[in-house]
Amino acid sequence: MAYPDLFSPSDVQQLIQRIEMLTPSTQGLWGKMNVAQMVKHCTISFEQALEKNNQRPPAMMRWMLQLFFRKSMVNEVPYKQNLPTAPAFKIVDQPAFLAEQQKLKELILEFSARGKQHFEGKSQLTLGKLSALEWNNLMYKHIDHHLRQFGV
Repeated sequence: MAYPDLFSPSDVQQLIQRIEMLTPSTQGLWGKMNVAQMVKHCTISFEQALEKNNQRPPAMMRWMLQLFFRKSMVNEVPYKQNLPTAPAFKIVDQPAFLAEQQKLKELILEFSARGKQHFEGKSQLTLGKLSALEWNNLMYKHIDHHLRQFGV
């Protein structure tokens, strides 16, 4: 199963429409985050992809993720529910939902606008060098997982 293409304007528009279906009162179907925390959680991953957040896990954690989880993070198999969240991605505050929602949409558009060539062979903070397809899978798979978590 191929994921939608984050470098395709029509696929990005469909993703943004799903994000716009979220409201401050949207309830999760599983997990501990509320909708505002989930949106901020997803924002962090796009900030990292765009080098606006360079917080890296410790070297030992990076090594373990690369060795044991890299394939499962960039392949086309959806994540299972209730997987543990890396500490850098845990949101404990109460973000402003509408501001975070807007920021996430803007970051997705920026990610897409940079294009496949920008991401081909680009290093990811945890997983190392990825192809543009692996970047697409990593980013789409993650946000799709959380949008499904909240029923959109």
